[in-house]
Amino acid sequence: MPAVSMTVSRSPHRFRAGACLALFFSFLALFASLHGARADTAPQGQMTSQQAQQVLSVMNDPQKRAEFTKTLEAISKGLPAPATPAKATSSDVSLEPDSISSEFLDELSHARDVALRQTQNFMALFKDLAFVGHWVHSTLSNAESRQILIDSTGRATLIVLFAMLAEHGFSLLLRKPLAAVTARAVAMETRLNQRVRAADEQQDVQATATLSADGTKETADERATEQARQQDDKQQHETLRIIARIPFSILHLLIKLLPVALFLGLAYGGSALLTSTHQAEMVTLTLTNAYVIARALYLLLEMVFVPRSPTIRLCTASDGTARMVTRWWNFLVAAPSLVICLSTLGGVFDMPARGTEAIIRAVVLIEHILVAVFIWRIRRHVAEALQPPARFQDKPFWVFVGRMVHFWWILAMFFDFALWLVWATQVRGGYTWILRTLSLTIVVILLARLFAILAFGLQNKLFQISPLTEERYPGLQARMDYYYPYARRALLFLLSFLTIICLLQSWGLPAFAFFLHGTLGTKIIGAILTVMVAYTVAIVVWEAANAALQNQINRFETSEQASRASRLRTVLPIIRTVLLTFIIVIVTVTTLSQIGINVAPLLTGAGIMGAAVAFGAQSLVKDFITGFFMLVENAMQVGDWVTAGSVSGTVEHLSIRTLRLRSVNGDLHIIPFSSVTSIANTSRDYNLVVVDFMLDLSEDPTRVAAILHDELALMRKDPKFAPLIKSDFSFLGVEQADGNGAKFLGSVRTTPGSKWKVYREYYRRLTTRMVKEAVKFPIPTSVSMLRNVPGTDGLDINGSGSMHMVFPPNVAQVTPAADVAHDAPPSPNGDAPAAGQSPKAHE
Repeated sequence: MPAVSMTVSRSPHRFRAGACLALFFSFLALFASLHGARADTAPQGQMTSQQAQQVLSVMNDPQKRAEFTKTLEAISKGLPAPATPAKATSSDVSLEPDSISSEFLDELSHARDVALRQTQNFMALFKDLAFVGHWVHSTLSNAESRQILIDSTGRATLIVLFAMLAEHGFSLLLRKPLAAVTARAVAMETRLNQRVRAADEQQDVQATATLSADGTKETADERATEQARQQDDKQQHETLRIIARIPFSILHLLIKLLPVALFLGLAYGGSALLTSTHQAEMVTLTLTNAYVIARALYLLLEMVFVPRSPTIRLCTASDGTARMVTRWWNFLVAAPSLVICLSTLGGVFDMPARGTEAIIRAVVLIEHILVAVFIWRIRRHVAEALQPPARFQDKPFWVFVGRMVHFWWILAMFFDFALWLVWATQVRGGYTWILRTLSLTIVVILLARLFAILAFGLQNKLFQISPLTEERYPGLQARMDYYYPYARRALLFLLSFLTIICLLQSWGLPAFAFFLHGTLGTKIIGAILTVMVAYTVAIVVWEAANAALQNQINRFETSEQASRASRLRTVLPIIRTVLLTFIIVIVTVTTLSQIGINVAPLLTGAGIMGAAVAFGAQSLVKDFITGFFMLVENAMQVGDWVTAGSVSGTVEHLSIRTLRLRSVNGDLHIIPFSSVTSIANTSRDYNLVVVDFMLDLSEDPTRVAAILHDELALMRKDPKFAPLIKSDFSFLGVEQADGNGAKFLGSVRTTPGSKWKVYREYYRRLTTRMVKEAVKFPIPTSVSMLRNVPGTDGLDINGSGSMHMVFPPNVAQVTPAADVAHDAPPSPNGDAPAAGQSPKAHE
């Protein structure tokens, strides 16, 4: 076993091999215990009628009953106190009492107890080795038996060593005959290769001549036929080559057997002439027979592989494989020899039979372990040799066979250890059980593979979307292809799980009853189904929601509702994040509850933590909620000129929490949505240029309105401004009239964000036109109130009693508006209100 541990630590493949060995060993021990339990449960402690009569007589006799009572009291005082059960340690994980986790822990504890009990039963097989120790001690302590043992083993050892030296010397003398046999085999091989090469060249010439005569190209069927014919010819030549090697192999074996025959003769002669006791003769003959049997078995295998002479090898193995097989075979043939020696010598020297059997069991176990290691070493070579022919490798069935032969070593190791365990425990019907289990295992694997092919084929059809469906729902095939690997893994898990259950049932374990009627088994099945349904529903809900949102976006885009599509696309990541979080929480809670973890404390803690976070981050939550509804309601978009939170500017970025505005002076304002109470968006639908100024009371407003209308009509003919103006001049009337004049009011509708450009150009043109049309405006006056002191008769104007009036140039005057100049948006073409100028047209 230490050698196996060293091998396991080298690579993952060897670790898996060691794990498989341990699994098989445990399973075989469990099988032996199941069969041995029938014998253990036999009525051993049943009371016979005679014993019952004796107990009855004791109970009826007062004196005997008193003595029996005193005896029981004395026994009870001498017995140890019962051990107090250890308190169960508290677990950090809260598990429900009747959940899968608690049931699994109980089953795991029971399995541990069974494994310990089976380990003890397994070690009991070697308890009889103690008899060997007692026998050795008694034999060496007795002078006569010690003398017989030393004499027998000493004489036998000398005779065998002398015979082995003679064998080795004779083998050295036979090297020349062996070399001659090998040389003749090489010559024969050369002639056969030349003959085969000539035949191949002749066939190639004939094929070329036939092709030239026909003048047609060779079809695929003809090429396949020719390749099959060449393959058959090659196999025929290989068979003939092996048949031709047989005489040389037999001659090689006979030459190798001559030294063995010499050893046998010398050893038998020495046992008859040089031994003085029966024990010495038997020891010599036993060692001789064991050695001869081992050498004969080794030479028989060497005749097939012949590592030093490939020309007489009867198989297609390479030189390295031949050397490895013969080297391992040399170790493996030693075990039968030891078994023969031990079974014979144990009777010769009066060793207890139980001790002899224990030694034989240990030796045979070591032999089976060596066989398992040998199987592991040659697993790849055998798998390559068992691969189907190249012409069958494109067939699904043969592809499956080619993959399965890589696992042949598992069945071989199972068969190896099962044979030893059945032999060592002497289980009744054990060999029949091995054959039945092996047959059912092969049948279950083949049926599982057939069912897997059908299931994967059906799954492939289900995940293939028809062209009509793909045309109706674009991108559906891509989504199905995305989930196909996960669905295949889930189906593979289910098929593997069912296959393992069937295998366990075929091996004699009640797997069907456990999973269909057992408490833990039904819970495992229910948990697996519930989790798979939860994941399936979650995926369906997720994909259906995404598909509905994407279809809505496409519908908006095709129906010329680009703004609504942009708005929905803006909030789409938020909706997906919220939906994904909700699905993950539901699936996680479902999974944890199914495996037996109490989710009530988790949900309570999550609720308290969520309330604490929400209470401590009210403004942050308000930012998110307000931002979400702002985006949903499409209050603004990137590039719009808006006024939010007493700040006006161009929207540069929108997030779920903040708004970024670039004002007219270049400052970047980052405004959280929680501080936004209202939004004025200048870039939606249309703008109004409001025209208002003061006229003299003697001026006709209708004439002035006609002038403004005519000037706007001329402006709309300009290609530069025609797309920006959406209506004619609209005269709204006179808003007020007093001593300062009459307030003229009108409006012009423009495209969104164009009012400042139209506003400036329109007023530039009106300046010249109103001077030309001599439009009258009210004349402002300046009155000094400094000299209006008490005691004067009236107002003193300009200090001389006369009114001083200032007449500015006769140009159109515009009443300043209440808006500030920095409310206008910057524009690369200068479309923004100038400093000191009124942008009141946006009202």
